[in-house]
Amino acid sequence: MNGWLMRTLLGRIGGLALTLFLASVVIFSALLLTPGDPIAALAGGAKPTPELVAQIRAEYHLDDPIWARYLQWLGGVLTGDFGRSFVYQTDVLGLIAPRFAVTLQLVLLTVVMILIAGLGSGILAATRGPAVDRAVGLLTALGMALPTFVVAILLIWVFAKSLGWFPVYGEGAPGLDRFWHLVLPAASLAVMFIAYISRVTRSSLVAQLHSEHVETARVRGIPRVRIFRVHVFRNAAPQILAISGTTIAGLFAAAAIAEQAFGLGGIGSLLTEAAARKDLPVVQLVSLLLVTIFVVLNAVADLVSALIDPDSVNAGRPA
Repeated sequence: MNGWLMRTLLGRIGGLALTLFLASVVIFSALLLTPGDPIAALAGGAKPTPELVAQIRAEYHLDDPIWARYLQWLGGVLTGDFGRSFVYQTDVLGLIAPRFAVTLQLVLLTVVMILIAGLGSGILAATRGPAVDRAVGLLTALGMALPTFVVAILLIWVFAKSLGWFPVYGEGAPGLDRFWHLVLPAASLAVMFIAYISRVTRSSLVAQLHSEHVETARVRGIPRVRIFRVHVFRNAAPQILAISGTTIAGLFAAAAIAEQAFGLGGIGSLLTEAAARKDLPVVQLVSLLLVTIFVVLNAVADLVSALIDPDSVNAGRPA
């Protein structure tokens, strides 16, 4: 068992490395093949002379074959040299780091909201009778139908403009002020995902509540709380966790909408701005970072699911 788990873990790591390699190739190539030229950004917005264009293209190896430029970029990434921003003329990592901190805090607060409201409402819908189930179903249908930007506008109108409870713009100072500034952006980002997790939780739990082993546990007189904890939630947890892992991983990319709506200086807004201005080093690193987060979190969710449900591990074990 342990040997097979170790082989599985090594296989996941190998698959993770291959996925990231292929992603790096796609990200680098796609950005270079998009229309436009970064010369304007590198020239500082002024109309460049032919001599300046030639100097810039030579300095940044813009005339080298694409494979040579990719290898140079990949070598820099692997050694911690992520290049310099074409627009800001500063180290890309130093530009991204403080913005990533804002996005990470936004995502963590959103995750807390999603897990509490999504799991809670899903459990209520599955266990509290038809009336609660219909009410939760109606709310989740509405939550999934409303785009994040529309939710952001509604939250700003109600809780910022009308009631004055929360600030509207910016990420605030680190600490409690930052938390207060992130409540509305996190809520606007969380609504759609809360509805999705709630529905997944409800369907997974209902399937387990009507399973044969749960009926057997009821006949044996096992207390309802123990039945739910051991026989229902534990068996539903791997599916809920797998969906939650994918959802949480996707939050880092989805956060750009909330960041734009509330004027947050996160990596999502930076990616949008850098793509519009052809700031290739910034777009490449942010894109690779987002892909890495998504792949790693999904791999972690899969492994945790296997630990929670050993039967699923044994089912995939070679005979």
